[in-house]
Amino acid sequence: MKYMPEPYKVKMVEPLRMLPKEERIKAIQKAGYNTFLLNSRDVYIDLLTDSGTNAMSDRQWAGIMMGDEAYAGSENFYHLKKTVQDIMGFKHVVPTHQGRGAENLLSQILVKPGTYIPGNMYFTTTRAHQEMNGGTFVDVIIDEAHISDKEDIAFKGNVDLKKYEDLIKKVGPENIPYICVGVTVNLAGGQPVSMKNLREVHELSHKHGIRVMFDCTRYVENAYFIKTREEGYKDKSIADIVKEMFSYADGATMSGKKDGIVNIGGFLAMNEDDLYHKAAALVVVYEGMPSYGGMSGRDMEAFAIGLKEALDYNYIRHRVEQVKYLGDKLIEAGIPIVRPIGGHAVFLDAKKFLPHIPQSEYPAQVLAAEIYIEAGVRTMERGNISAGRDKQGNEYFPKLELVRLTLPRRVYSYAHLDYVADAIINTYKRKDEIKGLKFTYEPPVLRFFTGRFEHVK
Repeated sequence: MKYMPEPYKVKMVEPLRMLPKEERIKAIQKAGYNTFLLNSRDVYIDLLTDSGTNAMSDRQWAGIMMGDEAYAGSENFYHLKKTVQDIMGFKHVVPTHQGRGAENLLSQILVKPGTYIPGNMYFTTTRAHQEMNGGTFVDVIIDEAHISDKEDIAFKGNVDLKKYEDLIKKVGPENIPYICVGVTVNLAGGQPVSMKNLREVHELSHKHGIRVMFDCTRYVENAYFIKTREEGYKDKSIADIVKEMFSYADGATMSGKKDGIVNIGGFLAMNEDDLYHKAAALVVVYEGMPSYGGMSGRDMEAFAIGLKEALDYNYIRHRVEQVKYLGDKLIEAGIPIVRPIGGHAVFLDAKKFLPHIPQSEYPAQVLAAEIYIEAGVRTMERGNISAGRDKQGNEYFPKLELVRLTLPRRVYSYAHLDYVADAIINTYKRKDEIKGLKFTYEPPVLRFFTGRFEHVK
């Protein structure tokens, strides 16, 4: 079979609501042409994010009923801790309410003014935490990751070892608290990192006494690509590939809202005792006790179960093939997307989709708004607005100006994806009518969440 059918059956349904087009226009205008500000009840198919939008299994819902809501020492925490230790091999686990809580702890402890944090392409909240603590993010991903139609690279998320080594020589290893390796790389289009590259990054880092910290939000997707694309891994289980991946890391931040297949939760994991003690002290200030970290007991139980379920090959194969199904339909229709197709989303190339709109007028933002107007499908911008401004207030103008069509786990059917593809194709047919946007309200940090816009006259 070309695409794997759903490896699950439906036990409960949630009705969807389709607004008439006239009402969709009013809704997006009220939202300031920002899809984040739409009411969910006004959205027909929601591809805004795969963060916390997943469908939990019957076993996870059963686990909800086993919540130990003790303020300290919850049984569910010890289940979650052991699950992380068994899957990833880390010694210590500090729970947080979601991934950015873990980023906050890590950045406050390790990032100081004058330090540099290399990474394989920035992520919005990660870089924000690093910069707010005085650090400077440095992109060390391979150049090909910034070219949307470069499709003959199996692992576009790889770290460029020369860029990384040049940075070490330039600023000194003592000024690099860690390298942040995303697996997979969200803003490159959900692109994976090879096991060979992870091994080489680990060796180079430890040679200079630099920690390797993973952003492992979608690590199971990365493991699937290693299994299907990298020589020597096709006969290995997802669990074995995952264990080897994490053997090349000193710690990790995790948003359980993705590959944990839950609606809330995250953690900071590490091997260093000193780093653990600092994180366990700081988590009390921002999240809660080190045995719940902003999650309820029932959340931690569902999280632990979801981490185990995500290692099932049939689950992750279907997950990735659903994304590929949507991407293939768009490619067949001549729609410009990031290639090869990534693990959690299809990314439209807004520069090529709307070549008449300059990047200063935010083509990805307007395209996301137009897709909603066309069919009630909510997507999100991943371009100039997400990139934000540098310390001098100048916009970054990244090479990739993308709209992300993000598939929640175990939520939509192939028929839903057919509808989404038709919506994109119909929007493309009227692309010459679409106009750019300008800010009417620009937040100082993470402006894509709450910024507001109007059409350029």
